[in-house]
Amino acid sequence: MSPLIPDAVSRGGNDPIFSLHAEAVRRARNGESVVNATLGALLRDDGRLAVMPSVLEAFDRVPGELAAAYAPIAGDPAFLEAVVEDVFGGSGLSEHAVAVATPGGTGAIQQAVMNFLEPGQSALTSSFFWGSYSVITGHAGRSVDTFEMFGEDGGLDLDAFERGLDEQLARQARALVLFNFPCHNPTGYSLDVREWSAVADIVARAGARGSVTFLLDHAYARFGNEASEQWIEHVPRMLETATVLVAWTVSKSLAQYGARVGGLVALHADPDERRALRGAMSYSCRATWSNCNHRGILAVTDVLTDPDLRECATAERGVLIRLLGERVGAFNDAAGQAGLRTPRYEGGFFVSVFTPDGERTAAVMRDAGVFVLPMQGAVRVALCATPVSVIQRVVEALVDGVAAAEPAPGESGGRTESRLVGQPDEGAA
Repeated sequence: MSPLIPDAVSRGGNDPIFSLHAEAVRRARNGESVVNATLGALLRDDGRLAVMPSVLEAFDRVPGELAAAYAPIAGDPAFLEAVVEDVFGGSGLSEHAVAVATPGGTGAIQQAVMNFLEPGQSALTSSFFWGSYSVITGHAGRSVDTFEMFGEDGGLDLDAFERGLDEQLARQARALVLFNFPCHNPTGYSLDVREWSAVADIVARAGARGSVTFLLDHAYARFGNEASEQWIEHVPRMLETATVLVAWTVSKSLAQYGARVGGLVALHADPDERRALRGAMSYSCRATWSNCNHRGILAVTDVLTDPDLRECATAERGVLIRLLGERVGAFNDAAGQAGLRTPRYEGGFFVSVFTPDGERTAAVMRDAGVFVLPMQGAVRVALCATPVSVIQRVVEALVDGVAAAEPAPGESGGRTESRLVGQPDEGAA
């Protein structure tokens, strides 16, 4: 009899993404020509991790004694204020917000799952989603339900979203919605103005019938286009009846994957409810990680509040956005010419390519030395790690991989349910 509890016995210690990454690295070291488009970290064209010098400077100048001291359980007040301002500055929504520090966006999502769902209940997200949502909810004794992400027109299936939300409220009298927009992982999709307006209306209607919490996973939002912040305009509509959360992280926005600095921002129209939210979230901090990385909190506070540092960081991020944008443009051109089927893709670390069989497509591509992540109904390409110079090779491998996955005449197609398989912690998205 294992000393582990039954649920823990079958838990794997590794992750498919890391396994694929390790295989790609091994083959490259053995002299093969390999394209590794698996991990969600922004790399320069020479393969080095893209970093922001101003952010490194901020970390270096934190006094050692301050860095070594415990951070307040909920996070330093100046940090929390800076995070709220970074998300909602200028919108007037800051006055409705409370926040706590978390170890990255993953910690923020874990907080939300623990505080807004009862054991045995489910969060709701789109059929393509970051697989760690399942890991986080499962470890907490919760789960994930999905609605079909794309309609026949290629846009977000709003009817499916509303049906899924209604079904959850009917079954469990509460709902926690997880939306990872703009620059969705794994598809790269961003909602347009019409879609955001419709989502806000759906959430507001549902919130009048039960307890609805809407969480925006903000991980990739800073890498979207000029319209990426338009979601903020629709938050007041949701706040009429619902709670709104933002899972905020510096992993991508400041290229600090290893710092594990993030925050959960909660908005509610009722001041008494905001006090309760702050207390519940602070309690969860103490019950899990207790305190976050104090050097990281102090350094990030400097980046967000020092005008010179913030200006430098914004400029440096702009360089990275342009680097990624060149890859997005090159991929869209090549994929369009090749006839590959993809969601609308305007920015972000990833893009998905639809295929009848993601596992088969990815296997054929690996044989050609191109590593991508298989999903049900698609494969994910990490353009964040893919130089422009090899994108044509990636597209050619995709064409061959999708063709190999097409069913022969008379055969049924592969699985069409769409879910990202086995995504690890968001720091290595």
